[in-house]
Amino acid sequence: MKKNPLKTILSEKRQTYGSWITIPHVLIPEILALAGFEWLVVDMEHSSIELRDLLPLIISIEANNMVPLVRVGENNQNLIKRVMDAGAYGVIVPNVSNRDDAEAAVNSVKYPPVGTRGVGLYRAQKFGREFEAYKSWLAEEAVVIIQIEHIDAVNNIDDILSTPGIDAFMIGPYDLSGSLGKPGAFDNGEVTDALQKVMIAASRHNISAGFHSVSSNPDEARKRCEQGYNFLVFSLDTIFLSDAVCKALSALKGE
Repeated sequence: MKKNPLKTILSEKRQTYGSWITIPHVLIPEILALAGFEWLVVDMEHSSIELRDLLPLIISIEANNMVPLVRVGENNQNLIKRVMDAGAYGVIVPNVSNRDDAEAAVNSVKYPPVGTRGVGLYRAQKFGREFEAYKSWLAEEAVVIIQIEHIDAVNNIDDILSTPGIDAFMIGPYDLSGSLGKPGAFDNGEVTDALQKVMIAASRHNISAGFHSVSSNPDEARKRCEQGYNFLVFSLDTIFLSDAVCKALSALKGE
């Protein structure tokens, strides 16, 4: 089975760039692949993407030589199992606020004896023909990324990041700032203090740090890289599209 290059990159804490899919069409990964992204995340939390839309997107991402990840809508064992069975190389699990949440995410991805994921024979296992190979792949190559997006998670950060099986974390900037009563105020002192506490813990636990830089402005994303976020989600499909078309038409009209 195919190796997962992202697993090695995260373990070595190297810089890596991906983006976010919210439009459920197979051409979106093909278009984004032209930019040279290494991985793409299908968002099943804040989009209209359903399980029935997921399989073609995973196939398209993989066919365009990128790593397919899925941000599930909740820390739900059945949902994570189905996403992994469809062929995702890993998941991003939202709203992990304590060690129990982190352990639940790992357990939902991994087979026993490491986790508690039920065994099914679908696309990931080549419909049963390569179950043993997939079992080995899962133990060695699958990635589990948890989202830190509440002040409770910040206060429990050492317990969370010391959970075995976690490959990286990703900051959910809007929800984290919102949990402090300051949604979107990323430069507010309380918000920056919380982010700093998380980054210090990441260094202490030697784990890859992720951030979703929502803007399509590369200067904003570069700033996050300079702050130490090596798992960098750069914008998303709808923002790239809307920013490009608004800028182009404005220039055409001479505005």
